[in-house]
Amino acid sequence: MALVEIVTVLALLQFIYFGVLVGRARERFGVKAPAISGHEIFERYFRVQMNTLELLVVFLPALWLATAFVAARWAALLGAVYLIASIVLGLAFIAGAVLLYRRADRRTALRLYLFSLAYLALLFGAMVADVKL
Repeated sequence: MALVEIVTVLALLQFIYFGVLVGRARERFGVKAPAISGHEIFERYFRVQMNTLELLVVFLPALWLATAFVAARWAALLGAVYLIASIVLGLAFIAGAVLLYRRADRRTALRLYLFSLAYLALLFGAMVADVKL
């Protein structure tokens, strides 16, 4: 169970880290609060933080349900893959290497598939286990 707890803490720290990046970007690009637009690069930082928040709401319950009903080691491993892939995708998006609404190059597509696979495997594991009850 300790591995899943570590992944949970890392997911929360990742969200906080993205928030710090948004704060720095706000200052660097002169976007005064409460504005959330005004500079394209700042908007990328902000979007990464908001995407992380949107997925965190489903990721954490899926992680813990998969832990309870499937196996803690597998859930922690999938959670770690999800976290690594989300950092790589987030930073690539900020750098402009990923345009999520267009066809991406093969490396980017592979990262996105890995991210999605880990996320969906946790969710599916939680759902299947819940159905068996």
